[in-house]
Amino acid sequence: MAAGARPDDRGDRTRDADGLAVASFVLGLVGLLVMNVLLGPAAIVMAVLALVRSTSRRGRALLGLALGIADLVVLAFLVAGNGVVAWNFGG
Repeated sequence: MAAGARPDDRGDRTRDADGLAVASFVLGLVGLLVMNVLLGPAAIVMAVLALVRSTSRRGRALLGLALGIADLVVLAFLVAGNGVVAWNFGG
């Protein structure tokens, strides 16, 4: 154990990593509907941080990573189709 480290430091780091995993999943999911230009990259970064910090919710972090990438793919299709970064529900 490192000098000055508390015995419950590992539990705090795991809890923080678990929070990052859940946040990446939620941001990736919401990003499919709105603001994918911001929420997609945020979901990717949070998922990678959670995986690096050895989260116990690895599946949720991987889903967040996949959804973040899907956000960017949706954004690419929108830009290619409309020429702008905007949703268009009309015909």
